[in-house]
Amino acid sequence: MKKITLIAVILSAVAYLSFTVVEKASWTYDKAHAKVGFGVTHMMISEVEGYFKTADVTLTTSKPDFTDAVVEVTVDASSIFTDNDKRDEHLRSGDFFDVQKYPTVTFKSFYFKRTKAANTYYVKGNLTMHGVTKPVGLTAVAKTGVNPYSKKEIAGFKITGTVKRSDFGIGGSTPSAVVSDEVIINCNAEFSKN
Repeated sequence: MKKITLIAVILSAVAYLSFTVVEKASWTYDKAHAKVGFGVTHMMISEVEGYFKTADVTLTTSKPDFTDAVVEVTVDASSIFTDNDKRDEHLRSGDFFDVQKYPTVTFKSFYFKRTKAANTYYVKGNLTMHGVTKPVGLTAVAKTGVNPYSKKEIAGFKITGTVKRSDFGIGGSTPSAVVSDEVIINCNAEFSKN
């Protein structure tokens, strides 16, 4: 009798889990309050910063603490901006991003977990740039709240990390003494819950 009861409990639990649908929440990217930025060291002495003017980002999660979040980013490589027209054209050329051949930079996360630091996550995903895909790790610091005007839930993330341009075949003829191999990623993203 005990065996039959135990089997019935297990089957009921399996049936419940099979029919329980966890709803994924999607978040709308607020382009007016976001920036996909980067920085490099020039001649080993000064920092040059820039960003991509055109980016689309999606964020989905079924947990309020974002621990199962999936982030997908698509950047228009030709929208690169460093506040210097000549440099921007050079970065778009075959010497660096080769935007005619590789028009987009993409990132899709496969790991989004809390760290011991408050409101901080370690995010890992595949970055595709210049036709090369490699996993990269980033740090994301989150803040949440409610927009007083729309009354919608909002979330903001400050994302930082480092990648090597040589890993993606970018600027191979430019020595790291001129432009650092390490590129600092510095992004801000704001979202509102749908």
